[in-house]
Amino acid sequence: VTNGGKTTLAEKLKKMLPNCDIISQDDFFKPESEVETDERGFKLYDVLDALYMDEMVRSIHNWIKSPASSGVVTEELQNTCDNLKNTEDIYILIVEGFLLYNYEPLNELWNRRYFLTLPYEECKRRRSTRVYQPADTPGYFDGHVWPMYLKYKNEFEENAVNVVYLDGTKSQEELFSCVYSDIIQELKKLRE
Repeated sequence: VTNGGKTTLAEKLKKMLPNCDIISQDDFFKPESEVETDERGFKLYDVLDALYMDEMVRSIHNWIKSPASSGVVTEELQNTCDNLKNTEDIYILIVEGFLLYNYEPLNELWNRRYFLTLPYEECKRRRSTRVYQPADTPGYFDGHVWPMYLKYKNEFEENAVNVVYLDGTKSQEELFSCVYSDIIQELKKLRE
């Protein structure tokens, strides 16, 4: 969901996990001149056609082929607990975005899938506090953003995508703790 805390969560995880990098779907938006406009005059940014998805997939595949040379900086972690010992040779890629599970070429790549949810009112409130370029036009949230969120959410749920739902109204710390614990469990399995 838009403004659900995806980027914030991804950045917190990157700081706490070894050899971790992020690819953000927001970095693959087409320029405004290439984004379609509907009959109401809304720019259709909340659809897959507004993104260079092939480029995103290429970037992910390039990272997978050579994560050590991807530019991941192995900084001294803020948390050097026993859970992360012996993980020097494991690389973690966090792919964050709002239309990831609806793009078939990506669906074979995920080890874990998380989906942040927000109720309509909270999502609209958060969206109203953000500044976008180009700016949201009046009625854009109700006329395009929210309906597209519901459409794509229903679409991937119909396709039985295995996803962990996260309540975006929870604190950043609670969300981080939940996902971090899950990733630590995955790392333990990989070390065994």
